[in-house]
Amino acid sequence: MPIHPLPIDVIHLIAAGEVIDSLGAVVRELCENAIDAGASRITVSLFPDKWRIQVADNGMGIGLADLQVAATAHSTSKIDDRDDLFHITSLGFRGEALHSLAQLADLEIYSRPRDSCDGWHLVYNHQGEVLTQQEVAIAPGTIINVENLFGEWEARREGLPNLNQQLRQVQTVIYHLALCYPHVSWTIEQQSRPWFQIVASKTSQQIIPQLLPKIRVGDLQYVELNIVGSRGVGEWGSEGVGEESKIQLTLGLPDRCHRHRLDWVKVAVNGRIVRAPELEQTIVSGLARTLPRDRYPVCFLHLQIPPHYIDWNRHPAKVEIYLQQIEYWQSEVLKAIDSALNLDVEVSGDDTTQTSRIGKLLTVAEQQGAYHIPNRSISTNDGDGLGLLELRAVGQVLNTYIVAEHTDGLWLVEQHIAHERVLYEQITLAWQLLPLEPPIILSHLSERQIEQLQQIGLTIEPFGEGLSAIRTAPAPLLMREDLAAAIIELSLGGDLQAAQVAVACRCAIRNGTPLSLPEMQSLLDRWQRTRNPRTCPHGRPIYLSFKESSLARSFRRHWVIGKSHGI
Repeated sequence: MPIHPLPIDVIHLIAAGEVIDSLGAVVRELCENAIDAGASRITVSLFPDKWRIQVADNGMGIGLADLQVAATAHSTSKIDDRDDLFHITSLGFRGEALHSLAQLADLEIYSRPRDSCDGWHLVYNHQGEVLTQQEVAIAPGTIINVENLFGEWEARREGLPNLNQQLRQVQTVIYHLALCYPHVSWTIEQQSRPWFQIVASKTSQQIIPQLLPKIRVGDLQYVELNIVGSRGVGEWGSEGVGEESKIQLTLGLPDRCHRHRLDWVKVAVNGRIVRAPELEQTIVSGLARTLPRDRYPVCFLHLQIPPHYIDWNRHPAKVEIYLQQIEYWQSEVLKAIDSALNLDVEVSGDDTTQTSRIGKLLTVAEQQGAYHIPNRSISTNDGDGLGLLELRAVGQVLNTYIVAEHTDGLWLVEQHIAHERVLYEQITLAWQLLPLEPPIILSHLSERQIEQLQQIGLTIEPFGEGLSAIRTAPAPLLMREDLAAAIIELSLGGDLQAAQVAVACRCAIRNGTPLSLPEMQSLLDRWQRTRNPRTCPHGRPIYLSFKESSLARSFRRHWVIGKSHGI
């Protein structure tokens, strides 16, 4: 066939197919419109057996004149000209959603503007033209009904996933919007029965526990960083000078929550969850050696940046974008992660859990003896001026746990893994292989073991039949009596990072080692300065904190003294 322009109805059907491909897509488009309309309360009602969706909101509403053209092709109130495509500040902007819904389903809209007493009900045909309109009584806001979706497209219905999968997709769409817009309350119904609710909150830190019930607010840390564009005309152009951006990060603390799958590392840009492999990998690498093996972080990253740095026209569903200066944003995200992992602001856990932990602590501490607490001032700043918590070492439990007094309660710090974290970060910053004189002679190393040692940089040479001479070793191991055993351990597998962890673990203070108070204090101060002080490189939690209020509750200090004696 010769090349020829497509008929207009075919063009419209192709556009509809790109935007509306499932129940979840309908919910996404209508809810995005509701949020653009300033809604703070959205109700979604699903009737999957009837292929019907209703979305009601309390937004600004739509006037009659706008309702009459709302479902026509490529009609929108959010852009005017070509330049607007590079300054997108809304969720919807293509003008295809309502028109596509009209083509693929039976569409009707009820709406009343906030500044008007007149409400209207309009029904549309499959071309997006008004069939009927009538005045109705309705509260300010909009209600959109989509019924008989894909009614004339049976093949489309048959090709969709099963109902449970589609409902999970709807749930995911709403979860993502709730994360990006925590100020919105959500009520979701299925077959006129409540399905789930999401209560409006100040930040996503309060939203995530509503989506993942096993996670508490205290398991998360919220960080917000404001960035003033100052990279200069040469890199961002004149538009970037003086503009403000914002990074909002809600991070599951690695000593408190994590996942079996990489399904809760989510990135949003300007109010929409997107696929951003570079930023997702930055988050994962930024939390490397803070989580247990085969566990993944819980993290929601929201970048709010000037719109001209983003091109949304990479994918019809707007889930992929072109983002300028990706390396710069990666470095800023790492700064936000470091800030979230700091101990400067301690996040308290659930009081019930803390009380249970305190009971176990007191059982251990019932041994005879007392700690001498010296009256000395604690420096709260290291040589670099970094702020430290006022942790004062007061003793050891079982020569394993350092007991530290804090202005707001009591901390237990496991000495071995705290020291392991200190050594690991020192080693990664200055990994040195020094010569051995004389060399270590090992026998019967397999070819795989030899390759492994060479891979992490050790110099190894044949030294007769079945013997190998190790001529270099990591600096922290040089003076150890168990150097040969340490090298054999390194030969058994793992990359360079795993080798560094193994060296730090072997060189750290062993549990059962008695420490003096100055030694304990020195370890506490060094540990607080580490980049990731909450967990060891294997992902184990380093400390437990007990608030003074929980201690008081455990000892019933709220009792009136006279009454406690029966007076």
